[in-house]
Amino acid sequence: MISDGVEDEEKWLAAGIAGLQQNAFYMHRALDSNNLRDALKYSAQMLSELRTSKLSPHKYYELYMRAFDELRKLEMFFKEEARRGCSIIDLYELVQHAGNILPRLYLLCTVGSVSYLSQVSRDKLPDIGSEYEGDADTVKDAVEFVLQNFTEMNKLWVRMQHQGPARGKEKREKERSELRDLVGKNLHVLSQIEGVDLELYKDTVLPRVLEQVVNCKDELAQFYLMDCIIQVFPDEYHLQTLDILLGACPQLQPAVDIKTVLSQLMERLSNYAASSTEVLPEFLQVEAFSKLSNAIGKVIEAQVDMPIIGVVTLYSSLLKFTLHVHPDRLDYADQVLGSFVKKLSGKGKIEDSRATKQVVALLSAPLEKYNDIVTALKLSNYPRVLEFLDSGTNKVMATVIIQSIMKNTTHVLTAEKVEALFELIKGLIEDLDGTPDDEVDEEDFKEEQNSVARLIQMFSNDDSEEMFKIICTVKKHIVTGGPKRLPFTVPPLVFSSLKLVRKLQAQDENPFGDEASTTPKKLFQLLTQIIEALLNVPAPELALRLYLQCAEAANDCDLEPVAYEFFTQAYILYEEEISDSKAQVTAIHLIIGTLQRMHVFGVENRDTLTHKATGYSAKLLKKPDQCRAVYACSHLFWVDDQENMKDGERCPMQLGERSTGSVALFVEILNKYLYFFEKGNPQITVASVQSLIELITTELHSDSTSPEPATDAFFASTLRYIQFQKQKGGAVGERYESIKV
Repeated sequence: MISDGVEDEEKWLAAGIAGLQQNAFYMHRALDSNNLRDALKYSAQMLSELRTSKLSPHKYYELYMRAFDELRKLEMFFKEEARRGCSIIDLYELVQHAGNILPRLYLLCTVGSVSYLSQVSRDKLPDIGSEYEGDADTVKDAVEFVLQNFTEMNKLWVRMQHQGPARGKEKREKERSELRDLVGKNLHVLSQIEGVDLELYKDTVLPRVLEQVVNCKDELAQFYLMDCIIQVFPDEYHLQTLDILLGACPQLQPAVDIKTVLSQLMERLSNYAASSTEVLPEFLQVEAFSKLSNAIGKVIEAQVDMPIIGVVTLYSSLLKFTLHVHPDRLDYADQVLGSFVKKLSGKGKIEDSRATKQVVALLSAPLEKYNDIVTALKLSNYPRVLEFLDSGTNKVMATVIIQSIMKNTTHVLTAEKVEALFELIKGLIEDLDGTPDDEVDEEDFKEEQNSVARLIQMFSNDDSEEMFKIICTVKKHIVTGGPKRLPFTVPPLVFSSLKLVRKLQAQDENPFGDEASTTPKKLFQLLTQIIEALLNVPAPELALRLYLQCAEAANDCDLEPVAYEFFTQAYILYEEEISDSKAQVTAIHLIIGTLQRMHVFGVENRDTLTHKATGYSAKLLKKPDQCRAVYACSHLFWVDDQENMKDGERCPMQLGERSTGSVALFVEILNKYLYFFEKGNPQITVASVQSLIELITTELHSDSTSPEPATDAFFASTLRYIQFQKQKGGAVGERYESIKV
């Protein structure tokens, strides 16, 4: 129904314009031929198109303006006639013969304007320097005229809401909204009048306009006109008249969207400040921050029912203004946050989703401005604002903070700042409001905890003592995060600690020379406590990996007892906690690989650990896994760069112990044989290699063996390698010469 009405109105408007243009054409032709009678006839018919009630005010105004433009041409004709001696009085009498009252009135106004402008207003609003210039204060007269027009138009505009029955109020409000530009054009005209300087604006224009705005007591008018004032007049004028402009805000109707008005004002002033550094002293001179802050406080007090979104938006805009205009005044920014906290004290958590988004914007503003979380940490009221956010929004804000740190590669350098930072991101570190982790989406949770893990890597300090304090601070917070978070947060902390260990190990001696200073032993004790926290998860496989990493670091520091203890803990985990067969295979290979790289152990300790690893390998569930683990253990008995770790007799024994199974395993063992054969192991002879090659060849051609293309290709590649070594010559080539392939 509404769309049908709009379409009908468009048709009526188009018909009116068509009729108007047709009669205007004939009027112009009559004017060109100096035919006054026909000109008046067609002008009256043209104006008859305005005799309609089918159009809305907005559409009617469009039709009216077209007719008004045509009447200007008629007015110019009347002026020419007057100059040629035609009597104005005769013209006035002549136009009264129009048959309908509306066209008659418009024609009377047209002739009357010629008479008025030519005789009565010669000294009103003349061109400066013209022969008609009088003694009147021309600019003030112009301003007074526009102000009076504005006042009357606004009163008429406001009265429209009370005209007609109550059931048509919605339609009238829509019409009023469409007509508001007509009222606002008066303010635009005022801003364009030459000679309206700051003094005239401050003493006359702004007080008169604001008086009308406040006294009209109409929500629609007040919001629109305040917005017009801010948009049409220069920023410099706003800055110098803040007292007057802001003084009107608490007097507006409670339903006026004052948050938008003030936000736009502060945005314009911020842009003005950014336009040139030369204008910044003006902001200090007029105490802009103080006036805006006080005005916001008064507005909130005056509008006791202001929604929480309004309060948040106002302080968010004020903070952005402060950061743009006074970026060096952290005390101003902190004062804004403090005022916000004070206004919301006792109201509990913010439940409005729009308001929480604005709080996130409020807290994000310092991060975006300074690109440095360390600066934001200096704002004492920053964490107090976070207390008004629910658990979910706290996590969002924590993520924003971490993203800012990562984006700007900000390194947090002291334990004190780490403590303050963890207070800000505690939504990701621990459960808030008793919300269990089980209710959180698994993928979201992983992403959140991975971001915390990345954050831990950004904590660093060249001073070892301070870095140790940072590690202790991080440990204190992450251990309270619950078992589900520890697998994400413990590893980065362990590696940060190991990084410090290696830094200390690189130093020739302890630079502090006292027992209280940080030492590798002290760090290893802390690492043991950190990794033990994983046992409550439980995460034995991860803990085993970290124990082995620590053992390797202890090896680099030549701390045999410490390294042995870490291996012992890894073995205990393997025996008591890791029961899955696949996990056991992975774990035993990690143990073997780490043990192979160790050089700190004496013969007794190494033998103990090596035999344990060999025993674990032999007890794996699947035969192929046993075989691969056992032949991996052969490297524990023959280490290339360590002469005291070359046990030629026990090495081939390990290779041969489990050499039963698929042909593929035999090929793998053959490659191990060739490795030790090249390294000079006396127990790996040409005969043993030749025997294994023949065994594999026989198995591959056996009827009971299923075809395995991958195994065939692997064996063929191995034989090509033997052939290549033969052709290469040299000492190695001589050893391979006796092998037949």
